[in-house]
Amino acid sequence: MRARRKSLGLTIAADRTRAIRDNDMLLVSTMRNELVRLPYFLEYYRDLGVLHFLIVDNDSSDGTREYLQDQPDISLWTTKDSYRAARFGVDWTNWLLRRYAHGHWALVVDPDEFFVFPFCDTRPIQALTDWLDSSSVRSFGAMLLDMYPKGPLKKHPYTAGQNPLEIAPWFDAGNYTIQRNPDFWNLWIQGGPRARVFFADKPKQAPALNKVPLVKWDRRYAYVSSTHMLLPRGLNIVYDKSGGEKASGILMHMKFLNTFAAKAEEELSRGQHSAKSKEYIAYADRLRHNPDIWCEFSEKYINWRQLEVLGLMSKGNWA
Repeated sequence: MRARRKSLGLTIAADRTRAIRDNDMLLVSTMRNELVRLPYFLEYYRDLGVLHFLIVDNDSSDGTREYLQDQPDISLWTTKDSYRAARFGVDWTNWLLRRYAHGHWALVVDPDEFFVFPFCDTRPIQALTDWLDSSSVRSFGAMLLDMYPKGPLKKHPYTAGQNPLEIAPWFDAGNYTIQRNPDFWNLWIQGGPRARVFFADKPKQAPALNKVPLVKWDRRYAYVSSTHMLLPRGLNIVYDKSGGEKASGILMHMKFLNTFAAKAEEELSRGQHSAKSKEYIAYADRLRHNPDIWCEFSEKYINWRQLEVLGLMSKGNWA
């Protein structure tokens, strides 16, 4: 009901939803002022197998809306309403999923997140969802893996259309803690460079890294907090409760580019994020000193098999 109420603030800017076919892979995203990221973001997910994008633009001023309107596989909604009042965009996402994604596999990601799954270098995402369907699995988990460059962010300028891995291929291989949420049954993961660099004195306040971004959607489902957890709770069990390994993926998080310092200051001034924007307060404070996130224990990304060897993702019994 809340999602439906918040949908009244959305204005359709480009409605191409009639082109959606029964088995199309959908992607849902909410964004603001992400023009520089969009060319590669769209290219990446088109190559992965996404066939239609459902996007909410939250009052961009950098040309994001105009760019998205011209894309033939995008349906676009715009709003000037409060991101915070829409539960940080979750209400808008839930509405689009309920209205257009029933019966579809849907991927919900931010414009700085890139989905990596087992065999993604040789198989499209439809191969993964076909296997999940045959296994009667409705949801697929992925850990958020923060990527970063070696050296201060300002020394590695990003240009539109560029693969961000070219300048930010490093990540933390360890330093992660995992707890089980007794209320929603999801795993709560923290750590990585955000805990190490931005929340070093209070790591328990570092952002959550657990996500369930890929779901065979049903209009009865709903995200509760970002893509960290859903209802019904069984969708959050994307791990093997017996202690074995269940197939999982990674969301490569390309937040830490040279554009991030200005973005952090902008979001801090807007005050639209959770917990009184404490996350962006930490970012802005640290970024003013132009830090080098890289450390001697940083790993350089090679491929998804490397992430499996490190225990950050798993192919489970998918061969």
